[in-house]
Amino acid sequence: MANDRLTVAVLGPGGVGGLLAALLSRTGHRVICLAGEETARVLGTDGIEVRSGHFGDFTARVEADTVLREPVDACFVAVKATALDAALERVPAKALGDAGLVVPFLNGVEHPAALRKLYRSEQVAPAVIRVESTRVSPGVIEHGSPFAEVDLTGDTAPRERVDALAGALERAGVRVRVQEDEAAVLWAKMSFLAPFALLTTRYGVPLGDVRTRHRAELVALTEEVAAVSRASGAPVDAAAALARYDAFPPGTKSSMQRDAEAGRTLELDAIGGALLRAAERFGVPVPVASGLVRELAGPDGS
Repeated sequence: MANDRLTVAVLGPGGVGGLLAALLSRTGHRVICLAGEETARVLGTDGIEVRSGHFGDFTARVEADTVLREPVDACFVAVKATALDAALERVPAKALGDAGLVVPFLNGVEHPAALRKLYRSEQVAPAVIRVESTRVSPGVIEHGSPFAEVDLTGDTAPRERVDALAGALERAGVRVRVQEDEAAVLWAKMSFLAPFALLTTRYGVPLGDVRTRHRAELVALTEEVAAVSRASGAPVDAAAALARYDAFPPGTKSSMQRDAEAGRTLELDAIGGALLRAAERFGVPVPVASGLVRELAGPDGS
């Protein structure tokens, strides 16, 4: 990554991946989007159209393919956890090379270990993103939040490579922090995401209704997740998480809730399942979380 111009692959050019791909392309980086044949055809022909009050409306040219065929400086993994295994077939380790970073923007806390079984440990640099961005059709992204913020981490990744990628994202307009403690970064997101996703999906209501009509359950669940995070070595402040919920617009919906409304497969195992497994591993009781995961899984456990 010695040169200013990076080559970045984006696996899953949806709301998050598509937005980052377009922003990097607009600032002069080479971007290769990896997707199915039809989506790759559209992106390769028309580029990515972004509609954003924050970044402006623009169209960015990108390359597109169904599989990675050459080494890159970084590969963003921006698919749903439910599609991760199949999607990674588009990024063969041999094609990626020994130096390219694998940067997953996934929900949950278990995916870095899975990725380190497929790629070199020092290549995996997990990230979390705070943004509201939706793919409305292939190559068309609507960015609704007045921000896009990324925390980059990676206990095993070379810091200079992480810093170079952070600089490219910063120059593209994304607010970036490079964090030292990978577990703390992932659990900080989990502590906010798990109660938000589980409760909005279970009751089919936006965050404003959860924090008023289901306040006691929200408080209890937030405290459970904070307890698990502390046991995992990544202390989280439950009161701070509650304050963040109270600051969000009342109509905010979680991505899991939107998936449920659209009839898509839920990331229940990556979020709720991972929380329960960590709780069991450290002996932390989580009755509220257990009940919600059980209810959302349904009678057949799916």
